[in-house]
Amino acid sequence: MQTYLDFEKPVAELEGKIEELRHVSDGSGVNIVEEVDRLKAKADRLLRSTYAKLTPWQKAQVARHPERPHFSDVVKAVVEDFTPLAGDRRFAEDVALAGGLGRVGGRAVMLIGHEKGSDTEGRVRHNFGMARPEGYRKAMRLMRLAERFGLPVVSLVDTPGAFPGIDAEERGQAEAIARCIQTGLSLRVPFVAAIVGEGGSGGAIALATADRVIMFEHAIYSVISPEGCASILWRDGAHAAEAAEALKLTAQDLQRLGLIDRIVPEPLGGAQRDPAAAAKSLAQAIGAALAELDGLAPDDLVARRGEKFLAMGRTGLG
Repeated sequence: MQTYLDFEKPVAELEGKIEELRHVSDGSGVNIVEEVDRLKAKADRLLRSTYAKLTPWQKAQVARHPERPHFSDVVKAVVEDFTPLAGDRRFAEDVALAGGLGRVGGRAVMLIGHEKGSDTEGRVRHNFGMARPEGYRKAMRLMRLAERFGLPVVSLVDTPGAFPGIDAEERGQAEAIARCIQTGLSLRVPFVAAIVGEGGSGGAIALATADRVIMFEHAIYSVISPEGCASILWRDGAHAAEAAEALKLTAQDLQRLGLIDRIVPEPLGGAQRDPAAAAKSLAQAIGAALAELDGLAPDDLVARRGEKFLAMGRTGLG
């Protein structure tokens, strides 16, 4: 059953009527097909107009939608010959962050990304996509493995942030994130990062110091969540919508500020309405980004990547 967000209630009512009509007997004297087609066209127009003017806070809700495709969904839809690789070889396996070898568009890559889980049990098991230090150390291991074999790295970012628990802090969460960022910046192979849902804080940027950063059109990417920002600035999480506006966390804002390179279009109504089509669109964007990096020498990749991120600080965000 489709999960509707608060601002989608008018669409939900129309689509509910469509489902009711589909169960009406043909002997009712009503031309069901024509009425369903009329209501469906009306629902599509309403959905299109709604998603054309989403506020930053509404985009944050879409980015967190429980039915939005996650790492495992993208792998199933568009990655061939996927072979998962586990463990950081130091402490443990962290299932909040997945990775492995596979082919995207026929091209062999090292794929790394956050996994949130698709149901309650899965979300708890994957810790809602919030990785611990061993997750980021696993990511570093896989990045270096890709470098050793000359494979490009592709990351899928979808996390509220790194796990802030005491156990994570005791095992060096900040150090692991910093070293993961450093590893990404120094990789001598092409690196493409995709923000596919929620890109939160250092937990997100640890996998996003890439040559090309692409982003789904309804994803978000920010140093802090709107709720966290509101609790600091207003001492009240109820100001989350205002905070979302101020944070400039949408793909459109971030592209305008030069912090991402490309926006990946989503199906009408968001990636959650057609995960397979969204995954296909993402795969095409990843392939195009990797093609742009073909032929660049390792030294050039490292130099350009470093300059890319240094330039963000020099130009400012005003």
